[in-house]
Amino acid sequence: MSESIEREPSFIDALIPVVALVSMLSMSVYLYGDGSSSGANQIALIMAGCVALIIGVKNGHNWRDVEKAIAQGISNTFGAILILMAVGMLIGSWILAGTVPAMIYYGLQIINPNIFYFTACILSSIAAISIGSSWTVASTIGIGLMGIASGLGLQPEITAGAIISGAYFGDKMSPLSDTTNLAPAVAGTDLFTHIRHMTWTTFPSITFAITLYLIIGFTSDISSDTVDLSAQLDLIKSNFTIGVYLLFPLVVVFALAVKKNPAFPTLVIGTLTGVVMALIFQQDVIEKFAGANGHNEIVVLLDGVWRSLFAGYTANTGNTAMDELLTQGGMAGMLDTIWLIMCAITFGSIMEKFGLLKRLVIGLVGMAHSTGSLILVTALTCIGTNILAGDQYISIVLPGRMYRLEFKRRGLAAKNLSRALEDTGTVTSVLVPWNTCGAFFSSTLGIATFAYLPYCFFNLISPIVSVLYGMYNIKIAPINPDEVLAE
Repeated sequence: MSESIEREPSFIDALIPVVALVSMLSMSVYLYGDGSSSGANQIALIMAGCVALIIGVKNGHNWRDVEKAIAQGISNTFGAILILMAVGMLIGSWILAGTVPAMIYYGLQIINPNIFYFTACILSSIAAISIGSSWTVASTIGIGLMGIASGLGLQPEITAGAIISGAYFGDKMSPLSDTTNLAPAVAGTDLFTHIRHMTWTTFPSITFAITLYLIIGFTSDISSDTVDLSAQLDLIKSNFTIGVYLLFPLVVVFALAVKKNPAFPTLVIGTLTGVVMALIFQQDVIEKFAGANGHNEIVVLLDGVWRSLFAGYTANTGNTAMDELLTQGGMAGMLDTIWLIMCAITFGSIMEKFGLLKRLVIGLVGMAHSTGSLILVTALTCIGTNILAGDQYISIVLPGRMYRLEFKRRGLAAKNLSRALEDTGTVTSVLVPWNTCGAFFSSTLGIATFAYLPYCFFNLISPIVSVLYGMYNIKIAPINPDEVLAE
């Protein structure tokens, strides 16, 4: 029996799964709204993957190759899945330990409501530059900032947008960031050349963003002179032991991250630190959460801690708003996100294995007749890959591989490509609900992706600034004869 011959896909072949995915995701959002990420989007991704699979079989591919590609794709994201589970545990333990309540308690007293969105963006930026991880920022100070916003009566969607804007700015500019190292490696330049070249587009983008947050803050109806926080502060103190020492788990996580320890063990250590703090300072909270159930005190404490790690903490303060704020965490709370990531990677792996993603891009290169249009095409490819492949790293690696030689052929320095990859691929990943980043931030901050999307000013402005620089030839560097390109 002769082996089937694998044929190159046509543009129509590549377009059909995309149309199917967009149609089904649109219907999913229309029918289920914010709840679409709890199952409906996953079904849309899997069914669109099946459409791509049929096309691949038509072109001579076999199931075993597809299965290997899917397994490889999911294995590449397993680190992210482990981090998601660790974040779930960390949130549950930090609420039980009083760390998150303490962050909210002190934050309510020192942050001015009129500049809160600005402050949230700046704090997130500084933290992300220090540790190089937007995910860690979201799962630590991000949660505290969301709680402070709730106490101040501010909009959670805008708060999430400010946190994300700051976290992604800091992540992009930090030499400790994985994407900041990945982009120059793929494009063929060095890390610090890449970071210096990014400042020309990144700083104007963040300046526009923080200006908008200031404008929103000062034009809002809430004034720091009229906000009465005594009820919220008393409610927190009546339900948790509060002290500055409860911020110790936060210090531990940031210290480990700054020393470039891997994210998963860092978060696990942060979780265990939270557990110890809970057992020492919040025994009454644990007993109230777990319930006696006829067991001795040690078993009750163990039950409460264990439950917070796998199911999350459930608040019962008597205040509905505070209960909603503090009822979160646990591995179980991340399962929808993990499910979404696995389905997105399945679809993306099938599209990449069959050459469908590459086929979509080939036609775009022929349309790029100028430097500006080449950077525009690069931006569209990065954004499209984020949407279709559902993974931030693929949106950097795939366009980087495809356009590297084209940039070189046109006499453009590799740092132009690496900057475009970050300006458009890195920052837009969080704006796609089924992307690993979008799913993570939505789950961690408790805000639907489409709800915070309009307020992620930095993430929305950065691609526009990058394309405008290309079109008007602003800070577009030619190849330096002395530049050594990694082949």
